Amino acid sequence: MRDIFRGAGALALTSGLLLGAAATLRPAMADQPEYNGAGVPVPSIATSLPSDGDPSGTRRWLAERGINWNLLYTNDVLGNAVGGLRRGVINQGKLEAAMQADLEKLMGLQGLTFYSNVFFIHNTGRIRRDYVGGLNTIAAIEAVPTIRLSELWLEQKFAGGAASVRVGQLAADTEFFFSAMSALMLQSDWATIAAANLQSGGPAYPLSTPGVRLKIDPTPNWSLLFAIFNGNPAGPGAGDEQLRNRYGLNFRVTDPALLMAEAQWRQNRAPTDTGLATTIKLGTWAHLGRFNDQRFANDGTLIANPTGSGVPLSRRGNWGLYAVVDQQIYRPQGGDADSGVSLYGRVSFSPGDRNLIGFFADGGIIFSGMIPHRPDDKFGFGIDYSRFSDRARAFDRDVAIFTGLPTVIRDYELNLEFTYQALVRPGLTVQPVLTYVIHPNGDPGRNALVGGIRTMVRF
Repeated sequence: MRDIFRGAGALALTSGLLLGAAATLRPAMADQPEYNGAGVPVPSIATSLPSDGDPSGTRRWLAERGINWNLLYTNDVLGNAVGGLRRGVINQGKLEAAMQADLEKLMGLQGLTFYSNVFFIHNTGRIRRDYVGGLNTIAAIEAVPTIRLSELWLEQKFAGGAASVRVGQLAADTEFFFSAMSALMLQSDWATIAAANLQSGGPAYPLSTPGVRLKIDPTPNWSLLFAIFNGNPAGPGAGDEQLRNRYGLNFRVTDPALLMAEAQWRQNRAPTDTGLATTIKLGTWAHLGRFNDQRFANDGTLIANPTGSGVPLSRRGNWGLYAVVDQQIYRPQGGDADSGVSLYGRVSFSPGDRNLIGFFADGGIIFSGMIPHRPDDKFGFGIDYSRFSDRARAFDRDVAIFTGLPTVIRDYELNLEFTYQALVRPGLTVQPVLTYVIHPNGDPGRNALVGGIRTMVRF
């Protein structure tokens, strides 16, 4: 309990310092909103309140000086009805407080932006880990209950705004390996192949880590991103990585680096465009640390061989390739790039000798504004597929041979999700969801069925 109060106190002090700095009118993250002239995010439940929820005018006063902030609360009530590890219902929630500051407007520092966000996470259990026992994300806000500092960075624009450098504590999943169109799905998250293969799951929710990111926009349709991150957000050690960096305050900088690069091409994304919107991303990552072989021990024997050392062979470095596509296939007259019907997909590969997951693919279809009299509602169907590497499967067969006991030969995990998001008021949505998990953690005997509802409110 003392550690919790110590962490909360540190974060409160950090938040106080942040309020002394301050946000661009342009969102810093994929899930951050635009702001109107009064500093109210669009959309926001504040617009349904008297005086836009700002009777004192403080929010407008801050916005006029370049400081914008918002609160986003996400709540999931989810239950595992069939299979998995056990049946049951959980309640989980995440309150995110985010602030952006245009330091040019506030302090005269041309092209300089400040951003930070903090998570307040609670739950009565974790549906994926505790009830289903799988690898693929079921609900992306799942995390250890805590108060956690997430991102904290400065960004300097140059070359007339065509390039920028971002420095500070960063999360890779806000800009890299991300499908914007998939954001409707509860299982939309940092790809399983990265979460399972990188040390501590990589710099992705709920963990972030010190890093530097360079972005170059050579034309309006092209972007090039390069980043170097500390390669282990939680640091080495046993047990849950989220507990090793519980409050997001480790600020590690000495671990072997993670390098990422991504090229992005897009067309018909502007409000005035009428053609079908397209976004294509090609990326790669490389980690400079050491990774355990999935089958062989350091003495040349098999890890499963009881007469061998049982210590995995350590291999230098790791890498992965990926591609992301968002493709609109129907754009209603007058609709924007996110309206109508769109497809999304991601695919990724990593070497199987040192990685648990060798191949990953996800995809789906999203319908937005397609229901008469419900123009702001959305619904979609998504698939997540993670295949265990051949080396990991060979290890399972080795265990079966050496022990003579029945052993699950892990093959793949496949998630099927259907969800519908209904707008109740601007800034308030409810979203029923049904997810079927096939072969959780590669086990064909534990298929699970999860259902529930998500509620989101932004202020």
